[in-house]
Amino acid sequence: MAAMGSGRGTMEVQNQVQSDTIDRLKLLYPNVNEDETPLPRSWSTKDKFSYIGLSQNNLRVHYKGGTQGPGRRPHLPYLHLRLWMYRHGKTHKDAASVRATHPIPAACGLYYFEVRIVSKGRDGYMGIGLSAHGVNMNRLPGWDKHSYGYHGDDGHSFCSSGTGQPYGPTFTTGDVIGCGVNLVDNTCFYTKNGHHLGVAFRGLPPNLYPTVGLQTPGEVVDANFGQQPFVFDIEDMLRELRARTRLAIDEFPLPDEQGQWQQVLHRMVSTYLVHHGYCSTAQAFSRATGQPIDEDIASIKNRQRISRLVLAGRVGEALEAARRLYPGLLDADPDLLFLLKCRQFVEMVNGTDQPAEHENNGMATSVISHTSRPPAANTATPTPTPAIHTNGVSSNETKEDSGDVDMPAANGTHGELPLVKGMPGVTASVAALLPRRADGESGSRTSVERMLAFGRELYAMSQKLQQDHVHKSMLEDAFSLLAYSNPWDSPVGWQLEPVRREAVCEALNSAILEWQGMGWVSPVEACAAHSRDLLRRMARADLGACAFADLPALLRR
Repeated sequence: MAAMGSGRGTMEVQNQVQSDTIDRLKLLYPNVNEDETPLPRSWSTKDKFSYIGLSQNNLRVHYKGGTQGPGRRPHLPYLHLRLWMYRHGKTHKDAASVRATHPIPAACGLYYFEVRIVSKGRDGYMGIGLSAHGVNMNRLPGWDKHSYGYHGDDGHSFCSSGTGQPYGPTFTTGDVIGCGVNLVDNTCFYTKNGHHLGVAFRGLPPNLYPTVGLQTPGEVVDANFGQQPFVFDIEDMLRELRARTRLAIDEFPLPDEQGQWQQVLHRMVSTYLVHHGYCSTAQAFSRATGQPIDEDIASIKNRQRISRLVLAGRVGEALEAARRLYPGLLDADPDLLFLLKCRQFVEMVNGTDQPAEHENNGMATSVISHTSRPPAANTATPTPTPAIHTNGVSSNETKEDSGDVDMPAANGTHGELPLVKGMPGVTASVAALLPRRADGESGSRTSVERMLAFGRELYAMSQKLQQDHVHKSMLEDAFSLLAYSNPWDSPVGWQLEPVRREAVCEALNSAILEWQGMGWVSPVEACAAHSRDLLRRMARADLGACAFADLPALLRR
């Protein structure tokens, strides 16, 4: 079940955020899944001709020529050496190219890289462009089939042919040449020092590699695949492509029958409201549109009550309500029951899932901590705020909708941890980490013993399930909370965040709906999931428009 996936620790999330701020390629191409289609980030050390040398993290390319080795020339008298340099690079056999490590993913939508000419060398016989895998690297880009290039010595473009066509200005030392690929139109354009030179090639095949070629001694170029800001501003082109894709979606033909499309939309909105238990909103929408509500209002309110209990951390009460209202549901779905029980254990540590006799003035404290919970995680029932929704429960629903369920937080107490049996990974040494209360309050030991007994029961339950990575990870994460006197400020403290209740709430709500013979996912969410999958399939089919079909933006309209 997707809801069972364990989250990441705070440190891991922070590292990811820091990584994203540094990695500009992820910002440039957010729709690319690099696990499936890695982005070009450097030149390949293997996919090049021997005359090419690489340096500076494989981003600098220099022409080394012949078989003399990197940076070495024949040991000849000065005059003969000048003669060797003059003759070398005068024929096409002296040309050499290098491809990037990976082809351009279609999901980029608009791909762009730049090459700075560090030195034009003797003659400036340089080519910048694209080529398919397997194209001969003993050639400049553009001379062979499925190879495309813009050459510096004459400014011509070469499209799979040894005969060039006039295209742009020549380029030399100090110039920055950019190569862009429009994967929506399958065209290629170039820039020089930030100025767009127009379309150079049309009808490009998929899976092309960025490529550069050199031919004469002294030629050196540096590549920027997006790791650094570009000289050319591609934002205008990106905005134009997004607008074109958006217009194509908006102008897609809809059913001709009068009102049919609007009726479909009303139906989807109504089922979404009912699915998540927005009872009063669903009723108001029904009155305004005439859209009938399929589920009984009492049934919607029952699901809503259970959802509120889970979102308040009172998972034990939610389980009791689910067993009472839907007999046999949890027995028929042991994976769901295990998910709920794991969450209940976490809420025991959190101090929110406690027996009625331990409820106090609304301040909840963990049974293993000497400090109250941090304010961000302490309020079991947030103050209602207009238009705020939390996975099935609207914070501005009426008291009637909530079934008059009040949500006071429970307060646990503290005590020593006895020997723990039947809970692998939790040993008696944990007791040394737990604070001791001087008042010797009897409730503390009761709370701790209740939690540990529940943990043993949970472990025994896990042994009866078909063991997999998800179950094991959930159990280990939950039990790991016992190793810290302040679990909220720990590597596993992410489990105690209220937002983690939402996935559990959604899993239980969906199971109840399915138990009643209704759809476990709302049509709106199914449509959004299908759209996301369609975009992934478009990427695999090399349809670049997938990069500009911004699904979240369309849903926000």
